Amino acid sequence: MSHLLLSNATRTGTRRAFQCSRGSLTTSGRRIFYNSISLQRRDPSSTSRISRILSFPKERPFTFNLILATSKTCAADIFVQTTAEGKKLSEIDWRRNAIFVAFGFVYLGGFQWWLLINKFKQWFPTMERFGQLSFSRKLRHKAGIRDAIKIIAFDVIIHSPMFYFPTYYTVKESIGGHKWDPVEWVKDGVEKYRKNMLEDLTAMVAITIPSDCIQVLLPIHMRMVVRHFISFFWTSYISFSRGTIEK
Repeated sequence: MSHLLLSNATRTGTRRAFQCSRGSLTTSGRRIFYNSISLQRRDPSSTSRISRILSFPKERPFTFNLILATSKTCAADIFVQTTAEGKKLSEIDWRRNAIFVAFGFVYLGGFQWWLLINKFKQWFPTMERFGQLSFSRKLRHKAGIRDAIKIIAFDVIIHSPMFYFPTYYTVKESIGGHKWDPVEWVKDGVEKYRKNMLEDLTAMVAITIPSDCIQVLLPIHMRMVVRHFISFFWTSYISFSRGTIEK
């Protein structure tokens, strides 16, 4: 009888000890969990760093546009030289690449922002509001649709043929030409553009109209980002077909 009582007491003690230990483990586990959460809240540096990077295009759109435009044109030309033309990095024509760097920074980064964002806001007053609407509300916004059509028409009929190509050929002559006269840069650049005009404009229309139809639906801070993404492939085409400097 005494052995049975001792055995029951031992089992009871062991059970209580196990329950106490399990309770302490659970409590300590909760403590560790909540402590880890509090530490994350106290040290949000990694999260805040990522959020700052992601918010940079919206908070500093012009600066981001300059960086993106310059790096995109530089990368597109290097991509063409190393893949389509089979050059090694040591064989890259950096003088040719400088044409795209200068054109990307000055025209695509600076002038296009002034024209397609700043001036378009004045000329097409519904542009910013239209870009913020949902797609279903866009379909009912007649003034916004009219302005969107005008934006596309301006880009295709005026901007690209009268500003983009003449500027590109002029910049190309200023860096790749053999004369140090700005007047001659313009004359020679426009003359080369005139010879290639039909082919250049046909290719431009094929990519600009579908691209613009997407861009007019987007918020302002995303419009130029998408334009530069599509422009990477367009710039690669220009680099391949018009980038070579004549000896």
